[in-house]
Amino acid sequence: MCPARPSIDLLLARRRAARLAALALLLACLLPEAGWSQADSPQMEYQVKAAFVCKFASYVEWPPQAFEKPDSPVTIAVAGSDAVYAELVRTATGQQAAEGRAFVVRRLAPGASLNGIHIVYVARSHASRLAEVLNGTKGQPTLTVTESEQEPAGAVINFVIVNDKVRFDISLPTAESSNLKISARLLAVARRVVQKPG
Repeated sequence: MCPARPSIDLLLARRRAARLAALALLLACLLPEAGWSQADSPQMEYQVKAAFVCKFASYVEWPPQAFEKPDSPVTIAVAGSDAVYAELVRTATGQQAAEGRAFVVRRLAPGASLNGIHIVYVARSHASRLAEVLNGTKGQPTLTVTESEQEPAGAVINFVIVNDKVRFDISLPTAESSNLKISARLLAVARRVVQKPG
């Protein structure tokens, strides 16, 4: 005797539950870890931000020409203190972005070329280099991540602190001008999504 086949309604309910579970997992990965108290060490803040930066890579689509080979890694360049750089290296080690790509984290030296960089992160401590970095990424498929209270023009993602939580804003016009596609899932958990320039 053949086992009874599940009904269409049951299959649809299972699929809906699986989609909800996937969304819950995404939110669990992105938001709960984002809580921190300003009484905590700055290291805790950068642990959270480093986790976000690595997660962003799975929710951004780069044009095919951004990678030399199908298995080329996602390269992150960091303009930040030794502690910020070390935290990103620690967080990225052993992780994978979409399509199984590994991460490579390197320091961004003043005046260095940004060719081949997929994510550039400018920490608050290096805000004086922000204009230089953003100018260097114009026209390139580079995800720019900053942490500025002034919402810098030219950054795709900007970290902000809201009620002792690390949140982020996304500029769609800047992403589009960089030929990057941001997943609707990432947009859904942003604090704010800028739809028009300015």
